[in-house]
Amino acid sequence: MPDAIEYFHPTAPHPGETIEVRPGIHWLRMPLPFQLDHINLWLLEDGDGWTIVDTGLYSEVTIALWREILSSNLKGKPVTRVLVTHFHPDHVGMAGWLCDTLDVRLWMTQTEWLWARSWSLDKGPAVYDEQAAFLRTTGCPDTLLAATRHDSPRYPSLVSPIPRVFTRLHDGQSIEIDGRNWEIIIGTGHAPEHACLYCAELGLLISGDQVLPKITPIVAVEINQPDANPLQDFLATIEKLRMLPNEIDILPSHNSPFSGLHGRLDALKRHHDNRLGQFLEACTQSMTAMELSNAIFTRPMDSQNVTFALGETVAHLNYLCRHGSILRTERNDGVFLYSRT
Repeated sequence: MPDAIEYFHPTAPHPGETIEVRPGIHWLRMPLPFQLDHINLWLLEDGDGWTIVDTGLYSEVTIALWREILSSNLKGKPVTRVLVTHFHPDHVGMAGWLCDTLDVRLWMTQTEWLWARSWSLDKGPAVYDEQAAFLRTTGCPDTLLAATRHDSPRYPSLVSPIPRVFTRLHDGQSIEIDGRNWEIIIGTGHAPEHACLYCAELGLLISGDQVLPKITPIVAVEINQPDANPLQDFLATIEKLRMLPNEIDILPSHNSPFSGLHGRLDALKRHHDNRLGQFLEACTQSMTAMELSNAIFTRPMDSQNVTFALGETVAHLNYLCRHGSILRTERNDGVFLYSRT
């Protein structure tokens, strides 16, 4: 399959506006205060109501934009459910506010809901201690430890209270939206139980962050699962998504809607194969994850992006260790060392 993708609707909506990309499928975009400065959200006409897919980051700016959309863009019909693909704050951040304001139910996979609830309530010194414990094993310098300790835990401030009651989504489930069946396809690696939505009748996949047209989804270990192998999970999902037709249109959470699924999956697979090769090549002697991360991620980064890079580094090293290409040992000070086998 060719690698080239094609944007079928490259002009994005302005904040507070919607664009109908297919009959009954409306695209809206919310700003983000990060280097990745936007997220795509979706409004699906659903009979006499609407289904919202993903919600944006919790902030006064996003609240004001949602108020504008709810009052002027819904043809006088109510929202009947809020569906969230995964627990990351730009996706679930406004879910609690929307569910409370509109008196509707949150729909989410169980694992993503549990992670969102856990992370939203996880505050205080223990968060710093756990992060510092993980970072120490990577051989990161004390300056980085100090920088992360002085940052406040970000997740709780980026999400409205996660609803205590939700409707569970699971892999292979079929839900009806506007008289059409949408299949829930679970992806892993970027998030633990990420829900994509596929409508065969429309030839559409709402991919969330699992498949993006330009950027590569972050695949990183989390501090609460430092020995996990998310890259193995992500690569397995790439193969799982190959069952879908190449000619379907994809509605991603970032950048623009596009087509060319199989070529994009090939490119994502190649990216991680190349990255694995880079780590193997860089591992010329017994090295820490920090040293290997600095060898691969060479552009200047702030402390937050350094920790993201370390999470990705450890994910690739864990994969290589599982496959016998890298051996991990532990120094007396608790720092892990990696060497080629």
